[in-house]
Amino acid sequence: YSAIGLAIGSIGFVYFLLRSRMGLAVTAIRDSETAASSVGIDSRRLKFIIYCLVAVVTGLAGGLIFLAKLRISPEAAFSVVDWTAYVLFITVIGGIGRIEGPIIGTLVFFLLRGFLADLGAIYLILLGALSVVIMLKAPGGLWGLFLDKFDVEIFPLKRRLNLPSPETQREK
Repeated sequence: YSAIGLAIGSIGFVYFLLRSRMGLAVTAIRDSETAASSVGIDSRRLKFIIYCLVAVVTGLAGGLIFLAKLRISPEAAFSVVDWTAYVLFITVIGGIGRIEGPIIGTLVFFLLRGFLADLGAIYLILLGALSVVIMLKAPGGLWGLFLDKFDVEIFPLKRRLNLPSPETQREK
């Protein structure tokens, strides 16, 4: 329950952060740090704040990993087979750059793990092959494919300019 709570809290944190003024500033820095600083955004200060906030969430995740494994060691946190490869798989399969991507990637990963776990080492080879195929055929991941077909966003982050319609312009 703690992991589910941390996941929901992290998703909410990221969503509300990106929808805030600070999120708009972070997006501006991502697009062009020079342009962002030219409109008054202090990129060094904002990057420091974001790094600190992310460190808190990462520390909470590390605490949950400790509770699950009951030991802290480099092998426990950075094992390629145990965790790192899975995170890369989840990110690539779901899609990079959107909140929904890792959620979809996690669901697909756990479904595949449930169905293919009895295959032993072949299971990891199949996950790697699926990652390569997704990267080549759908660079935006599974969520990117879904967005191309249906244009539905669960966590809308884009800011849209609401211009008056031509009819209301003529009435004035």
